[in-house]
Amino acid sequence: MKLWDKGFTIDKQIEQFTVGNDREIDIHIAKYDVMASKAHAKMLQKIGIITVDELVELLGGLKVLEDQIENGTFVIDAQFEDVHSKIEFELTKQLGEVGKKIHTARSRNDQVLVALHLYFKDNLLDVKAKTKTLFETLLQLADTHKEKLLPGYTHLQVAMPSSFGLWFSAYAELLIDDVYLLNAAIKTVDQNPLGSAAGYGSSFPIDRDITTQEMGFETLKYNVVAAQMSRGKSERTIAATLGSLANTMSRFAMDVCLYMSQNFGFITFPDELTTGSSIMPHKKNPDVFELIRGKCNKIQALQTEMILITNNLPSGYHRDFQLLKENTIAAFEELKTILDIFNYAIQQIVVKDIDLNDDKYKYLFTVDNINNLVVDGMSFREAYQKIGGQVQAGTYKPDMSKEHSHIGSIHNLCLEDIRAKFPE
Repeated sequence: MKLWDKGFTIDKQIEQFTVGNDREIDIHIAKYDVMASKAHAKMLQKIGIITVDELVELLGGLKVLEDQIENGTFVIDAQFEDVHSKIEFELTKQLGEVGKKIHTARSRNDQVLVALHLYFKDNLLDVKAKTKTLFETLLQLADTHKEKLLPGYTHLQVAMPSSFGLWFSAYAELLIDDVYLLNAAIKTVDQNPLGSAAGYGSSFPIDRDITTQEMGFETLKYNVVAAQMSRGKSERTIAATLGSLANTMSRFAMDVCLYMSQNFGFITFPDELTTGSSIMPHKKNPDVFELIRGKCNKIQALQTEMILITNNLPSGYHRDFQLLKENTIAAFEELKTILDIFNYAIQQIVVKDIDLNDDKYKYLFTVDNINNLVVDGMSFREAYQKIGGQVQAGTYKPDMSKEHSHIGSIHNLCLEDIRAKFPE
């Protein structure tokens, strides 16, 4: 069944190419199409297009489909082009002529657009909640390990003293920036596009305020052309947002892989969280974090894909938009899994004791020692030259007693201030 069926049979090759794998992808948005259909039916009744009895029948039929989707028995068979044609078919099978009325005053473009907006909003909120969980885990780890010093690096060279508290809370605070973007993306998709029909509105006296309220949108996309043009724009915004969060986790995962290697040896994980080698029995490979890194980098590529598909398309609907759905939905599903596994694995990290008297960390405290001389009255340039001379002569002896007291430093992590920054 096709919503645009005009009584002729389309070429099978053309049909297979144009439908693609929409049937499989649309399972993710099925419940949102039902939600939108319920709101649309209520609106049709209030403006007098259908009767109260017809509304009751439609809502009952949609509830049956809603339950099937919830319990996993809803299937989009090969005879259907997408979830929208499947739902209308099932309503018609259940209710006869009444079922056919559900499509009144809307188009398939309308249905796809509103279902995606609802899916995007729900999943952005889900990603935000999972990000908050990881954020809290990292702050807890920062507090637990705040006294343990860690060599800091620039250019992958030993630089200055850091700490595990500083490391964990750094990534926690970076997640806040990602949530700012998540909130912006949520605001972008929290606008009801239903009523734009094929992109130019409807001659029916539809009430778009009713559907906006029924579906829980904050506002609506007033201009019907703008509503249709939000397809593509929403996906680009989401891709940039998910990419930012993926970038944070990818960098963190790289740190984990680096710090777990024998040449660093700062951390480890229980054997159960690592994998081995088929020929090297001593190996403990951080495969989880390597896969997190790779999957996050793949998600970061999504923004480029969204831009290239939609760039310079004129206003109105184009079939190109169909190609946005699959990888955007896949990115959401992948990122939610990554957030869960990252949070699960990082809680089991084993922080090792680091011997800062080891010769390779000999110059870790040179800056602190320069600052000590400055506090004692020497100019910075003179102090720099003095310590630099000792390093060159091989006579430098580190003083590790200096504390860093300013906001956000090793000995003043401001964890509660960071926690208070996390946006609602």
